[in-house]
Amino acid sequence: MDIALLCARVNERFCGLLQYCEIHNGELTIEVPAADIHEVCLSLRNESAFEFNQCIDVTAVDYLQYGIAEWETNDSSEKGFERACERHRVNTHETWTKPRFAVVYHLLSLERNHRIRVKCFLEEDNLALSSVVDIWASANWFEREVYDMFGITFNDHPDLRRLLTDYGFIGHPFRRDFPLSGHVEMRYDAKAGRVVYEPVDIEPRVTVPKVIRADNRYQSNANLKEGE
Repeated sequence: MDIALLCARVNERFCGLLQYCEIHNGELTIEVPAADIHEVCLSLRNESAFEFNQCIDVTAVDYLQYGIAEWETNDSSEKGFERACERHRVNTHETWTKPRFAVVYHLLSLERNHRIRVKCFLEEDNLALSSVVDIWASANWFEREVYDMFGITFNDHPDLRRLLTDYGFIGHPFRRDFPLSGHVEMRYDAKAGRVVYEPVDIEPRVTVPKVIRADNRYQSNANLKEGE
């Protein structure tokens, strides 16, 4: 199916419900209110006009620092990457006005060979959505991963437990306010004869600065000096 035709059909079917429905870079993305996500997903799977019978992925995005860079420069410093300890920020995009978190579903129709991205924004004080495991069984571990990494819960999920972090882990590592070094570190204590957890003693820092370096390989011959 042509992507423009799919966009038109989705707009017609869910008229007045969608918050966004656009084609960008050849891909169709729609935004659905949190209260309607299960109903829309069920329709996308069951109705003959769509037949999205496979859920490829469920993930989430934290827009807390969207459009903000640690620092920008066109030159490398004499101290190299130590400069990454600096913590000044530069606004590079417009101010973000939507909710902080979004859950994103990537769906595939095997019969019609088309794809769609379904996005659902969540307010920070209500990070809960209806589970779609009853629609696509493959969403089970995807939703568990989102719960583990972002702290977003899925109502009526059959087994919503952490998936990647350790037992008793505190926090959600993919949130933008979670430090890269974490909050605790573990080591083996020979005297106690067991593994112990202690507050991390690593200073948070930006380890990969954004540097644009001049490179003669990408300069035109006209700009090179004679004899180089």
